[in-house]
Amino acid sequence: MSEDGLAGARAALAGAELAEAAAERYLMAHVAALRVAAVVLAARAHASSGTRLRNAWQLVAELAPEFAEWAGYFAAVQGKREAVAAGAVTLVSHREADDLLRDAQAFHDAVARRLARSTRPARGGREAG
Repeated sequence: MSEDGLAGARAALAGAELAEAAAERYLMAHVAALRVAAVVLAARAHASSGTRLRNAWQLVAELAPEFAEWAGYFAAVQGKREAVAAGAVTLVSHREADDLLRDAQAFHDAVARRLARSTRPARGGREAG
């Protein structure tokens, strides 16, 4: 699941890189970040309990505290993303879209590194000597 999820996020990042319109780039970068968040949540979902409804960024911060800063950042831009998705396409500049894309890529890479470390087989037992 995590590889498929990260592959989907990479595809969204690639689409954002190719988008010429700032609004489209901004939306696609945020979608990519949400896909990365879904990977984090899937990896940690078994640890969660309770039925209280929360958004993805709240769950990421709670279940994966090492990504809490990322979650806070993407939660902060959620309102602007919703406004752009609703048609306020002039709300974001090319610079903001590029910045969000760069940040979504950095979030993706941080999660991919963490998952790679957690899936490596542990070296156990005695060393051959």
